[in-house]
Amino acid sequence: MSNRIPLAGVIGAPVAHSLSPKLHGYWLRSYRIAGHYIPIEVTEEDLADVLRMLPRMGFVGANVTIPYKEAALVVADMVTDRAAIIGAANTLIFHEDGRIHADNTDGYGFLSNLRQNAPDWDARKGPAAVLGAGGASRAIVTALLEAGAPEVRISTRTRARADAMRTEFGPKISVHDWSRAGAMFAGAATVVNTTSLGMAGEPEMKISFDALTPGAVVTDAVYVPLRTRFLEEAAARGCHTVDGLGMLLHQAVPGFERWFGHRPEVNEALRAAVLSE
Repeated sequence: MSNRIPLAGVIGAPVAHSLSPKLHGYWLRSYRIAGHYIPIEVTEEDLADVLRMLPRMGFVGANVTIPYKEAALVVADMVTDRAAIIGAANTLIFHEDGRIHADNTDGYGFLSNLRQNAPDWDARKGPAAVLGAGGASRAIVTALLEAGAPEVRISTRTRARADAMRTEFGPKISVHDWSRAGAMFAGAATVVNTTSLGMAGEPEMKISFDALTPGAVVTDAVYVPLRTRFLEEAAARGCHTVDGLGMLLHQAVPGFERWFGHRPEVNEALRAAVLSE
């Protein structure tokens, strides 16, 4: 087993569009590590069997993307506290005895992206406003609270999901109707879009941006396109904008380190490689 070339991959459906193979492939080449990272598309019915088989095939871990982030927790033998709180896993570590360890590094990626691209950002400076209440939102809200945000305002098209987050995460969470989502931007030091609105092929976000505070840090989990209308509107109002690609790059760091034994760097060369055709 120790002489095997370590393998890792990204599991989802669909998964052909994923940038993760290009990302991890760049690191493997840059650090001259013998290893491979591949896309793995599986059906929901086969997911558990595939995950159990991968360690026996020489895989040391995997990323999990839509729609299997929640299902991966059910299959895992061990779950980190943050993955349990978020209710989803995006990173799996396979042990030599076949056990599967589930983690969630989305919050780490979110915070690292802001700290790298908005160096003066501090969650403690004021309220945060978050659009969406799905898995990415839960990871980001968890990270914001841990980083000291005094209040996190949430608005989503399915209010029940936001109400559930308020119940789970406590009094620092406030829920705002989607019809007036733009109003929660007033006085917010951090504003985050975690919905798919504005993504290539998806509808644009039809809310008011007028309440955005100049100087606020505004970021979008969407990274196709890199400059969404959400970010353009924020920039026009004097906000510091951070695109979503950095979150993807940074969330990959802990997994790569665990699987291949080297902590990789997120830099401009990596961004260029991932964005190249």
